[in-house]
Amino acid sequence: MPIKFDSDHEPLAGPRLQEHIDAALQSKGLSGRELDAWYFAIRALFKPMLLHSDRVPEQPCLFVGNHSLFALDGLVIGPLLARQLGRAVRPMGDKFLWSNKTLGDALLQRGAVMGHPEVCDALMENGEDLLVFPGGAHEAVKPASAMYELQWKERYGFVRLAARHGYTIMPFGIVGPDEFYDHWIESDELPETPLGHLLQRMGLLRPDTRSDMLPPIPRGSLGTLLPRPQRCFMGFGQPVDLSHYAGKTPTKAQQRKIRNEVANEIELQLAELLRVREQNRRDDGLLRRLLTL
Repeated sequence: MPIKFDSDHEPLAGPRLQEHIDAALQSKGLSGRELDAWYFAIRALFKPMLLHSDRVPEQPCLFVGNHSLFALDGLVIGPLLARQLGRAVRPMGDKFLWSNKTLGDALLQRGAVMGHPEVCDALMENGEDLLVFPGGAHEAVKPASAMYELQWKERYGFVRLAARHGYTIMPFGIVGPDEFYDHWIESDELPETPLGHLLQRMGLLRPDTRSDMLPPIPRGSLGTLLPRPQRCFMGFGQPVDLSHYAGKTPTKAQQRKIRNEVANEIELQLAELLRVREQNRRDDGLLRRLLTL
């Protein structure tokens, strides 16, 4: 799920935001048979592997990682951490996901919350594990050429919030969800294609629409819209303990240093995970190999 935590984020206010915070604090997230079903499906389809889980500390953490195409990583990470590490991680998503009440209520019931500073403050005060992707929508619609590259721009909000609450940032990398789909048409190519012209005539694509915010046109397993069953590998870097900043706001230089440290840990994990995946390719069955072509 994309999240924006930058200095230009316009905070929401009023009863609606407080209502969301109250509902978020009451939500128990994905659990019971629904969680079991998700975890069973993820294990069967994507055969996930966790690396360096011993690095995850016992105290509540802000889990920060690379975002995958269409934000499909959230479907894997939540059930995986809940069942294998016993951590009920709360994904924080862009506020547009709550513009529809039905969708918003369904997300809240399953533990997801709006990526808003006040929501984050309330959950951190409550000692919750949180999951954020500083790259937000830019990483979720990135071209194939930017696969497994962090695109954080100048976003430091997640650092400030973690520091203020003395939270530990838990960097992680995940490999696999970026390849659930090929890119049939890249977002910057779409406006000039016959499909793009059709979307413009239908009013779904405007001439001033930013191409970097358009999603690519996907192609899944065997050319269908079903995701390819790529194996998923998730690894944790070294935790970044910010307890000594509790109640304080780091300077710009300190924020930059912390952010760079987190990004470096994620990139180290991505490089290792890609190597581990290559070493484990021989374990893939014939059916998985065929469906991931």
